[in-house]
Amino acid sequence: MERNLDFDTVIDRRNTRCLKYDFAEARGMPGDVLPMWVADMDFKTSSYVEDAVAEWARHGIFGYSEVQAHYFETVREWMKGHHGWEPQERWLVKTPGVVFALAMAVRAYTEPGDAVLIQQPVYYPFSEVIRDNGRKVVSSDLYLGRDQRYHIDFDDLEKKIKEEKIRLFLLCSPHNPVGRVWTAEELNQIGDICFRYGVTVVSDEIHHDFIFRGEHHVFAGLKKEYEEISVICTSPSKTFNLAGMMLSNIFIPNQKLRRKFRKEMDAAGISQLGIMGLVACEAAYSKGGEWYRAMMSYVGDNIDFTRQYVREHLPGVSVVEEEATYLVWLDFRGLGLEPEELDRRIIHQAKLWLDSGKIFGPCGRGFQRINVACPRSVLEEALRRLERLCTGG
Repeated sequence: MERNLDFDTVIDRRNTRCLKYDFAEARGMPGDVLPMWVADMDFKTSSYVEDAVAEWARHGIFGYSEVQAHYFETVREWMKGHHGWEPQERWLVKTPGVVFALAMAVRAYTEPGDAVLIQQPVYYPFSEVIRDNGRKVVSSDLYLGRDQRYHIDFDDLEKKIKEEKIRLFLLCSPHNPVGRVWTAEELNQIGDICFRYGVTVVSDEIHHDFIFRGEHHVFAGLKKEYEEISVICTSPSKTFNLAGMMLSNIFIPNQKLRRKFRKEMDAAGISQLGIMGLVACEAAYSKGGEWYRAMMSYVGDNIDFTRQYVREHLPGVSVVEEEATYLVWLDFRGLGLEPEELDRRIIHQAKLWLDSGKIFGPCGRGFQRINVACPRSVLEEALRRLERLCTGG
């Protein structure tokens, strides 16, 4: 029976080597800020995961380990049941994280100096793995419509692909931080353009289990020809709060692309992954369904609470329409503050550590990303601090 269904209790994560709570001063923040930035949840994972890891630890031997057939079957059943997609076992490449996989893809499918396409504002490691590997960042920026949803400028997307001779596109689906669930029609437009110009699409789908409105479509599953240009990045790390386990499941249907990717992994010295991540993944996907459903209900209520609180108590601030993820994108431009001044006030006046919009690209200036996957009391405190900032209270 699932035990870890109490999401209201505040678990003290301080002094646990926690990046979120223990490294504020090391990262230039005041020591007393309330951290609502990095994308992990303040909830215990499923008790089935907890028990599986504890049982393995009691075995006491932590030698080189690898998965057997049941591991892939468990992952496949999760993908089939939740996303209607059945990957093949030979497509699977396991990596120590999605960001690592993005970096491997940049190295595998481009040369130094090549341009790589992204859609800002987007998860900031996208830009980092491009620049840090000596490639050029090119963005076809998303735009915020009157419906408070972000949209794709397809004319600009195709124009950038042609003009910059793009061969690699890093897609974020669902999109972090703007919370969009791309429709099948939107993804088909992307796919048709990329297939026509021979562009490989690395689709970061790590937030695919956090869908609150709409339906997630695995990019490679939309059309057979998309399999030939796709690298699909998944992980249980967001869904079950396992980021520290360092495990992701990457699916590469095209054999040539898969060989190039594996070659870069070999060059990086990666072979077997840590056994605890493998054990946790299998337990989560096979037994964690009850916990997942309860967590989704709680986080969904937190998103609704945030939307209502901002509307009623934070003049000059609005919530971008949230369809996916537990990361809410707040628009502070109505306060009339320069982005640097906004950052200063949030950090030093409100005593909050959010993710400043500018790190997601120039078009993110004036926005902030807040993680609402936390007990309601913590979220209420964060929003009260923002209210005092906005009202001068």
